[in-house]
Amino acid sequence: MAAGAAREFAERLHAAPIPRGTEPAPVFSAATASRRRPAEVSDLAGRLDPAAEAPYGSNLPLRGTRPGVGKETDPQTLAGAAEVLRAGAMRSIDLVDAALAVADKTDAELGLFHSRFADAARTAAERVDRALDAGEALGPLAGLPLGIKDLLTTLDGPTTAGSLVPPDDDRQDATAVARLRAAGAVIVGKTLTSEYGCGSPDPSKPLPVPRNPWDVTRWTGGSSAGNAAGLIAGAFLGALGTDSGGSIRMPSAFCGTTGLKPTYGRVPRTGGTPMGWSTDTIGPMATTARDCALLLEAIAGPHPGDASTADVPVPRYTSSLTGDLRGVRIGVDRLSSPVADPSLPGVFEAALAELVALGADLIEVSVPLYPEIAAASIVITLSEALAYHRADFALRRADFFANTLATIGVADDFTAADYVQAQRVRRAGQEAVSELFDGAPGVDLIVTPTAAVAATPYDRLDRMFESGEFFAVHAPYWNVVGNPALSVPMGFTAARMPLGLQIVGAPFDEGLVLRAGDAYQQRTVWHAARPDSGGK
Repeated sequence: MAAGAAREFAERLHAAPIPRGTEPAPVFSAATASRRRPAEVSDLAGRLDPAAEAPYGSNLPLRGTRPGVGKETDPQTLAGAAEVLRAGAMRSIDLVDAALAVADKTDAELGLFHSRFADAARTAAERVDRALDAGEALGPLAGLPLGIKDLLTTLDGPTTAGSLVPPDDDRQDATAVARLRAAGAVIVGKTLTSEYGCGSPDPSKPLPVPRNPWDVTRWTGGSSAGNAAGLIAGAFLGALGTDSGGSIRMPSAFCGTTGLKPTYGRVPRTGGTPMGWSTDTIGPMATTARDCALLLEAIAGPHPGDASTADVPVPRYTSSLTGDLRGVRIGVDRLSSPVADPSLPGVFEAALAELVALGADLIEVSVPLYPEIAAASIVITLSEALAYHRADFALRRADFFANTLATIGVADDFTAADYVQAQRVRRAGQEAVSELFDGAPGVDLIVTPTAAVAATPYDRLDRMFESGEFFAVHAPYWNVVGNPALSVPMGFTAARMPLGLQIVGAPFDEGLVLRAGDAYQQRTVWHAARPDSGGK
């Protein structure tokens, strides 16, 4: 984007129809919980102490009945694999070896990992198996192989942030990673990310290029690229991603996986390499909404190292998965785009029909200040990214990806007044969205397409801004206002590429968002489709 485009975004903000007295939003504060739906939840039993990374869930035995998991037995899902392990029908080392074998077979073609921890993963799996044999009580994720996006620090290896200019080598687990590990998860590797969560791949650099499992001539979407592709390939059963402007939901939609951006303030960001401090979130990616619920149970909750986290009770999300949406009021916004795939309208209408069949009441709504909030996303996130990278850009410019420099460099043309205005628009957007949930029409959820297009082919990836495809992704809006947003697969284009349904809730109402995603997936098969099944 050139300087002229930067000023166009800024002027859109300054022309926003908001009262002159609107004050800027608090920059690094957690979202405000809904007034209409107080948090009537009980804390997760065995909650990881946020003040000290102590062993998780000692009172939650892996064997036997555990609320919320149900009777899923598909070992290709986290919930199913947990049941199979509990029943003694499979061992953790079998799951981990199978995942590592897939990585051996597909990593070179798909670009899944920056680094892999095969030996450490096998050691961890064998430890779980010994504990199971001894009848010990283990955490809810015990023995399950996970991938970690290479923007989050880990004990096992360095964090490169997908760059030749890596951050400082901090060999400790990010808080969310520590919580997964304490819940028993087995970390198999650090997955591919766009450079510092920004931009698109640069084939001129000696780093892997992510490729979409449905069509290797297409991008996976950014920036949690390796997570989405690895889930489809089977290189792990779940993953931890980050989302500053759609970086969980965009690759989830483009690859046909499920991914949740939690409420800003729900999951600690400590140990994460920032893109935009006030828009960054850490969240789960998996095959199903049920699996995302399992992961979120482990990682959610405040932490003293992150002042933006909210002291809001963490419910047992899996207990909210009732399988129906009776009485749930869902606002629908189709968010028209001039570059929408021709298959999108029919696919989206079919998804809405499934929600109605589940008992939901649909209400047509218009997401408020959509173009202005989209512009605010660019101004806020890129300005914060430039503040982080400015010194390195000056010292090692040639080592960065060209697209990273071009994208973050747009912020050079934003002014302090533009940033303040973006925060004013953010507050106005938060208040207007809150009115949708708490006032009239009083919806419980909002649904939109995650993106109006499918995965972009590499031969036009560098023209996404000019073509309008970049702005056909309807994810950044929710990073600015802070609400939780889930992407689930909802069908395919004529070219057999996945499309995603975005389900948005009130702040800290991830339980209802996940309930809707899970209920939808109980009626549909899109989340189970794989390229070798012809997309069926």
